[in-house]
Amino acid sequence: MIESKLTPVFMLAISFLCLSVNAQKIKSGPMLGYNTLTETAIWFQADQPCSATVQFWETINKNDSTSSISILESGNTANVFEFHLPNLKPGISYTYQIKLNEEPIQNETPLTFQTQSLWQFRTDPPAFKIALGSCSYVNEKKYDRPRKIYGGDYKIFNSIQDKNPNLMLWMGDNIYLREVDWSSKSGYIHRYEHTRSIPEIQSLLRSIHNYAIWDDHDFGPNDANGSWIHKDWALETFDLFWANPTTGLADLDGITTSFSYNDIDFYLLDNRYHRTSNNLADGGTSILGLEQIDWLIQSLKFSRAPFKIVAVGGQVLNSAPVYETHAVYGEERKLLIRRIIEEEIEGVIFLTGDRHHSELSRYEDESGLVIYDLTVSPLTAGTHSADDEDNRLRVPNTLVNERNFSTLNFSGERGERQMKISIFNTDGELIWDKTIDQT
Repeated sequence: MIESKLTPVFMLAISFLCLSVNAQKIKSGPMLGYNTLTETAIWFQADQPCSATVQFWETINKNDSTSSISILESGNTANVFEFHLPNLKPGISYTYQIKLNEEPIQNETPLTFQTQSLWQFRTDPPAFKIALGSCSYVNEKKYDRPRKIYGGDYKIFNSIQDKNPNLMLWMGDNIYLREVDWSSKSGYIHRYEHTRSIPEIQSLLRSIHNYAIWDDHDFGPNDANGSWIHKDWALETFDLFWANPTTGLADLDGITTSFSYNDIDFYLLDNRYHRTSNNLADGGTSILGLEQIDWLIQSLKFSRAPFKIVAVGGQVLNSAPVYETHAVYGEERKLLIRRIIEEEIEGVIFLTGDRHHSELSRYEDESGLVIYDLTVSPLTAGTHSADDEDNRLRVPNTLVNERNFSTLNFSGERGERQMKISIFNTDGELIWDKTIDQT
């Protein structure tokens, strides 16, 4: 990074070899990525190679800032830009502007974000809200299955934004790779570009901070596991189109990461990269693998958060061994639950997707320790009825067999925090809600 004081506006620039003199446009985004007390990420995709600059300043005090310039070489990046804006102040609203080839991109409304508040040892933790959902299918007629329109109700993205969440958690099956996409990296990129470009999603991407995990339809063919030959493409394109804080652990490849938002800790797991077939003759089957489970348990044990949110693509608590529930991998499911109980880790909430229906599952150990699994699916893909499944842990009256999304609202004083789960239909109308108290 080259430091400069030539301008009073805090500037971060990424330059690429410009191959055209035509006016550049933003193809998708901008999207707000991860967000901390002093740093945030901004992602967008240009329509062709160009230079790009992000200028940003305190919304109420534009002139009180420093400047910095960073230059990267061009590469095979699908004209994607990801800026990491450093040295921000906690709890401050910022406005930013994007320039392509030094020309400002015009927006109907100002582009803004706000850093997390420095509340620790000062106040009670702030109230905040997250939104979540899985299974987002955007139709592309020439590559969709004939005679069946699978995706729809894209208005759900506007309904999510209307709830004014602080962040959105994309719970896997976010792009739905098609058969034509699996055999080339350009196919993976095309599927991301196509999904990311619809008008209904743009405002949601730029108004709140976005985090993501993946599932099989972001990874490869249906039910793909770690043997998939192109999982390197899957990982590269996931990292290219999402702006999570990190991708993978220091000694474990994949998409695993974690972050904190106010007083809540989030753990984003990888259920594909290390997954085995579920019918191996030696019985050594797994979804997460021992290394990832051990990291998760140690992280949960270290956490002091009142709620510990664990996001993973497939259902964990559903007791029915059907499709790709964790019960199909019964020994690993037992291990995961047993270790949470043995370590007496309270406040664990699994967030899951995949199933094309929504439900809340609840497990209570003999000691009284409770674990929840909130499944939220689908956003825009087709629905699937689960009435005939034997999920003995389903909380009564929580099954939803229509397109939907959820919000989690965290509130209350320190030591008495509450998490309110709400499930909404595509129009943003409440289907059910439930409040869980800190234990």
